Amino acid sequence: MKIRAARAADAAAIAALYAPYVTGSVVSFETEAPDATEMGRRMAADAGKYPWLVACDAAGGLLGYACATAFRTRPAYRFSVETTVYVAGDAHGRGIGSALYAALLPVLEAQGFVQAIAAITLPNPASVALHERFGFRRIGAYEEVGFKQGGWHSVGLWQRALAPLREAPAEPTPLTAPGVPWPPRLQ
Repeated sequence: MKIRAARAADAAAIAALYAPYVTGSVVSFETEAPDATEMGRRMAADAGKYPWLVACDAAGGLLGYACATAFRTRPAYRFSVETTVYVAGDAHGRGIGSALYAALLPVLEAQGFVQAIAAITLPNPASVALHERFGFRRIGAYEEVGFKQGGWHSVGLWQRALAPLREAPAEPTPLTAPGVPWPPRLQ
């Protein structure tokens, strides 16, 4: 398995990997799977500021992806990110999610973000275990906030500190800033 920065050419494969989570589960609260064009737009919107990573097999096939996005749009939230990881359905239990987070979190730390937030549709013991293995702690839940596939679903919130809090924090740096390990050099 190889972890690398996602490229625009990965948009179709990322969209295909993500689609079953939208159409066949309640893991994602989207109700229509984004196509390659929309996934490419999302990736481009975050380019330079938020990392997108992919895990590939020896043949280059996509096994999973992880990314960080803005936690909220209001300016005071700019020091925090929301993290996401998705693994191909036939690749679960092989450490792919862990490898992706092991690459993603140090990049966010080097950029100067201070908090990472993960929102997990409940129940999802595998995702909870992954996040807790990487130091995320449960901070609460939105109870029965999403209606999908004929039922109401809750979302648990997990949070992980990325850097110490400071009275006057420096702005998070772009991925290309000196000292940011981008692209990641993990294999």
